[in-house]
Amino acid sequence: MQPGPIGIFDSGYGGLTILSQIREQMPEYDFLYLGDNARTPYGTRSFEVVYEFTSQAVKALFDMGCSLVILACNTASAKALRTIQQIDLPKIDPRKRVLGIIRPTVEYLGDITQSRHVGILATSGTIKSQSYPLEIKKLFPDITVSGEACPIWVPLVESGEAQSEGTDYFVRRHIDNLLAKDEEIDTIILGCTHYPILYDKIRQYTPSHIKVITQGEYVGRSLVHYMQRHPEMDALCTKQGTCRFLTTESVDIFRSYASIFFDSSIEVQSIALK
Repeated sequence: MQPGPIGIFDSGYGGLTILSQIREQMPEYDFLYLGDNARTPYGTRSFEVVYEFTSQAVKALFDMGCSLVILACNTASAKALRTIQQIDLPKIDPRKRVLGIIRPTVEYLGDITQSRHVGILATSGTIKSQSYPLEIKKLFPDITVSGEACPIWVPLVESGEAQSEGTDYFVRRHIDNLLAKDEEIDTIILGCTHYPILYDKIRQYTPSHIKVITQGEYVGRSLVHYMQRHPEMDALCTKQGTCRFLTTESVDIFRSYASIFFDSSIEVQSIALK
């Protein structure tokens, strides 16, 4: 296999927050971001459809030279990752790898929570999938997990209303709902890649003793460690510090939305997935 960039896939735009924080920790690597923006959101779709769409994206990134693909999407990580890893990769090329963002976030929980009570703020699809509680129970069976679906938060972010006063009501309401479920929560995971855009407001309405975790920092840290443990994969990742973007939407629409998440000009082209 020829070395190539690290592929980053998301159903929408929130994965740009993951990419941004990965690049902070791995600036020398090349990245190829693919957003299936024409078919977003994935959160309301069935497991079968999410798997089909995600598989198409992963294969496209493989075809464009990526040996490692990160699913920077909680829904894809919850609904498609296991099937792709266990069924598809052995057929496609057992040397290639696809990683999600749920387990890397969860791995650090044991060192963060003191009360062993954790809250999850996420989309309805991620909460219904029970992906976070299941993953947490595997690693830390002593941790109690409570979840709260926040279906309005993504539309607020993508409509550019993240800093508006009207957003405060919806942020405060869902945080209050979560904490009402378990008063001992001392750690909250933002289980949606859009939510870091709301971080300041979330922090404002969350008691100061509660830690609020964004995924990108921990996904980046985990990926650095992964490369150290797997030098054979590291050798298949080119390192010229470049970053390119692909979208299934129009280039102009992608650029306008990407400006909410990514603080720099970007090179983007439109592609079709099938």
